[in-house]
Amino acid sequence: MTKPNPEALPIPQEAFDWYDEYAHGIIDRRTFLARLSSLGVAGLGMGTLLSALTPNYALAEQVSFNDPEIFATYETLPSPAGHGEVRGYLARPAESEGPWPAVLVVHENRGLNPYIKDVARRLAKAGFLAFAPDALFPVGGYPGNDDEGRALQSGMDRAKIEQDFIVAAKWLKANEMSTGKLGAVGFCFGGYIVNLLAAVMPGELNAGVPFYGTPAAAPLQAAVIGPLLVQLAENDERVNATWPEYERQLEANGAVFEMFMYPGTMHGFHNDSTGRYDPQQAELAWERTIAFFTENLA
Repeated sequence: MTKPNPEALPIPQEAFDWYDEYAHGIIDRRTFLARLSSLGVAGLGMGTLLSALTPNYALAEQVSFNDPEIFATYETLPSPAGHGEVRGYLARPAESEGPWPAVLVVHENRGLNPYIKDVARRLAKAGFLAFAPDALFPVGGYPGNDDEGRALQSGMDRAKIEQDFIVAAKWLKANEMSTGKLGAVGFCFGGYIVNLLAAVMPGELNAGVPFYGTPAAAPLQAAVIGPLLVQLAENDERVNATWPEYERQLEANGAVFEMFMYPGTMHGFHNDSTGRYDPQQAELAWERTIAFFTENLA
């Protein structure tokens, strides 16, 4: 099924804003659907609107899972302070023996979906050892759709999820296939986790790239030293409201950081499976991400 092109559809900004509220638990599904039905956009039925707003992961595969230039496996490791075990998707270049600089890839608030696995493969293709844990592993793993994944993750112990990602980061840094240089990239909730890692692993995290993620809790922020490459969407009021105070704290810390805000974009603009995807700005943000990792993890 072909996903509608949002640029060719007269979808009001409110629809995207409501989807963002729904996706982050601010409103429930019933409220989200009721608001959509109130739009009355000419020529667009509810099914078309939902199709344009929600992910179509068939569109997100930029690097095939069987691409001969990469090798991918699933790895499980102990997480005593978290949920007991962490399982994730490990991707690396296939045609060299390594070691490689390592990058932790952190998903949004719905588990290890196909888009995030593709991001790991993109990093492997660029010469990195990439590991993408699944926070939902303790409850059976990503269930195959975002609604169920979001519900599962919201019902889990957030502090234990955070510990799972911390142990995954330390495992990846110490992995025999790693050079010992560690980066992290994350999206939405994953962006928050990157900011958290920067706060609880200062000096150990050699490069962090949070895409539209909120900062760690205020008492932790004073430890952040970077380097960070902060990627924000222009039309993302919820996340952007947290940036000025975080920026002041980073400056007070003497942290190494740079922030880019991408004009005309919405929260999630890098995710090529959704109607919020902005191809040009996503490509620019990704080019900056790879250059940042190459510079800081060499």
